[in-house]
Amino acid sequence: TSRSYPSSLKAKSFIRVSLGKQPPISQQSRRFLFSYKMGAMISRFWFMLFPAKEYKIVVVGLDNAGKTTTLYKLHLGEVVTTHPTVGSNVEELVYKNIRFEVWDLGGQERLRTSWATYYRGTHAVIAVIDSTDRARISIMKDELFRLLGHEDLQHSVILIFANKQDLKDAMTPAEITDCLSLHSIKNHDWHIQACCALTGDGLYDGLGWIAQRVTGKAPS
Repeated sequence: TSRSYPSSLKAKSFIRVSLGKQPPISQQSRRFLFSYKMGAMISRFWFMLFPAKEYKIVVVGLDNAGKTTTLYKLHLGEVVTTHPTVGSNVEELVYKNIRFEVWDLGGQERLRTSWATYYRGTHAVIAVIDSTDRARISIMKDELFRLLGHEDLQHSVILIFANKQDLKDAMTPAEITDCLSLHSIKNHDWHIQACCALTGDGLYDGLGWIAQRVTGKAPS
């Protein structure tokens, strides 16, 4: 016997099918469901009264640097199959009770001119570097200093992810620091973090640095 449900439930993709008479729910299960529903209601009510501040991060870098892999390793904890980003991907991350809205921007040459349209309200910039791409590191330097000069990023902190450190021909963070002239950056807090987006090594160290800078305290 099928049942019809209000359209509001259908809109949320709730699908329920009755397969005849169902076994009775135990008292323990009823108590669990009641506690779960009450907890969810209290949580929603709490966030309505005291909405958590959300910090915006934009993720930039050249194509094939590993930006999308980095985002979804942080978001899902796993490696996903990716394709060159056209436009942007956006996800919400919660790290030690700190909420981040993370925008992953396409890195192909024709898309870089649109990066600035995403800068307003940004608290932190993550620049993902392919540590094996020596031929284009100077291009990334130009892009980095262009964004550092944008008025919407004057108060943003800058994290450099030196990605693909698992590869033997990867430049070290010290080499990348020199190639990007990071020590010449005077008006922004910046940090370079060695990482491997495929394994996750170094990613949360970098996110922790951002969390501390944007909140003004160490994440708990």
